[in-house]
Amino acid sequence: MKIAVPFSNGEVFQHFGHTETFKLYEIEDGMVASIDIVDANGSGHDALAGLLADLSVNVLLCGGIGDGAQTALTGYGIEVCSGAKGDADTAVQAYLRGELESAGVNCDHHSHDDGEGCGSHCGGGCSGCGGGCHSAPAITGPNVGKLCKTHYRGTLNDGTVFDSSYDRGEPLEFICGVGMMIAGYDAAVANMKVGESIDIHLTPDQAYGPSNPGAIFTVQISELPGSEELSVGEKVVLHTGNGQPLQVRVSARDESTITFDANHEMAGKELNFHIELVAVQ
Repeated sequence: MKIAVPFSNGEVFQHFGHTETFKLYEIEDGMVASIDIVDANGSGHDALAGLLADLSVNVLLCGGIGDGAQTALTGYGIEVCSGAKGDADTAVQAYLRGELESAGVNCDHHSHDDGEGCGSHCGGGCSGCGGGCHSAPAITGPNVGKLCKTHYRGTLNDGTVFDSSYDRGEPLEFICGVGMMIAGYDAAVANMKVGESIDIHLTPDQAYGPSNPGAIFTVQISELPGSEELSVGEKVVLHTGNGQPLQVRVSARDESTITFDANHEMAGKELNFHIELVAVQ
């Protein structure tokens, strides 16, 4: 899946039709796999829709959007989730967790007589823009924006190793500070020097966030074709009522019902990392 966000200075640009750049997120297995920045080339609403279609975009997260633009986008099969505001990377993560609800068509610029941009007409905060948007402190450090290669070993508080690049024999590559990694890991690497090794402890809010009881739900097996073949621990992708993909895992089942958990499997857990910065480009 590919998500596009009108983008400016790290945040969701609030007027879709006037955006100069898009931030593109390639999603694999419910996680951000890569990020790219694309020039909008001064295109108008309809041309922007075509541009996103040519880029194989599946979802547009935006602030304000008018009826004509939304019609053009949906005509290309692109899902529109409007009302997003604040840090672009955070908005994408909220969407992937199923926490964003689209505000629908929320801007009619032909009726704006004061010449102001969409941001001044779509509400003063998250409640006015459809909710689900959160801001996060910007990560700073000499490695931000650079391709970093790190070896790491991740453990739980009881010493259990849940992931290790050393076991795979290859360092992890990512662009530091753009949301490809959990916040605590990103912030630590941002200030490391090549060859340095550190040990960090992350609370849930620095890692995968708290576990949300509202993300656990039970349905009748008879109402979900194919669910009778699923077993506890298996991961699948469902779709919400408005078509958003939602990755879940089966947490329980009996003869008639099945329970899904949309939380990340590390949500609510404290994590420990040994990190070694191998290279910076």
